[in-house]
Amino acid sequence: MSRADSSRSTILLVHGAWHGAWAWEKFVPELTALGRRVETVDLPSASPDEHNTAGMYDDARVVRERLAALDGPVTVLAHSYGGIPATEAVIGAANVSRLIYVAAFMLDAGESIDTLSGGQISASGAVTLSAYGQYDDPRAAFYPDAAPKDADRAAERLVLQSARSFCEPLTEAAWKTVPASYVIAEHDTALVTDLQVGMSGRAERTYRVASGHSPFLSMPAELARLVDGDAKE
Repeated sequence: MSRADSSRSTILLVHGAWHGAWAWEKFVPELTALGRRVETVDLPSASPDEHNTAGMYDDARVVRERLAALDGPVTVLAHSYGGIPATEAVIGAANVSRLIYVAAFMLDAGESIDTLSGGQISASGAVTLSAYGQYDDPRAAFYPDAAPKDADRAAERLVLQSARSFCEPLTEAAWKTVPASYVIAEHDTALVTDLQVGMSGRAERTYRVASGHSPFLSMPAELARLVDGDAKE
C-alpha cells in the first residue's frame, strides 16, 4: 500500500441514508493505495434508534466539525443523500478544494428531498428503507451489480433513517463557490439516472460510470482512480 501523500488533498467521505461509514470499506483501501489520506464520518440521522430525530443540519454539523479538524486541502466526496449535508457543511470551509457528488443529491438553497417529492414526507420519526415502495429489496435498489456476498452484507447492516433529515432544506449551496464534480451512475434505479443528469448540470465536471447506485461497492478500484484523477491539485 502506498504511503499517503501529504501534498495531495485528503478525501472526506460522506455516506448516504440508512448507511454508515462502513459503506466505504472496499473503497477506502483503493484510495489509500493511490496515496490518498481518507477520512469518514457517521451521520447521526442514520441510526438503529426508532426515535431518532437527528436531521440534515445535525449531519452537516458533524461533517463541518470533521472538516475543521483536517488540514487542507480536502476533497469532500458525498454519496446519495450525503450530498445534501455535504453541500450545507462546506459553506465557509476554507480548506475544501472540491466537492464530488457520486450518484448524489446536488440540491440548491431551499431544496430538500421532501421538496423534490412534492412535500409528501412526514418529518417525524425514523423510517426503514422498505417504507419507500421502490426500495423493498435494498440489494436490488442499492447494490444490483455488487458481488452477492457484498450486497448481502451491506443490506444486513442498513439502519433506520430519520425522516427529519429528508425535510430540512439547504440554507446555501456550496457548489456555487466551491469547484464541484458529478459522477453519474448510469444503471442506477434508486436515484434515477435522469435526475442525476439534471443535477449534474450544476457541476463543473461530469463523469459517467457503468454501475448501479453504489459504485464504491461494485467497482471500487475504477471509482477510486476516477476520484483520484479528479481531485488532483
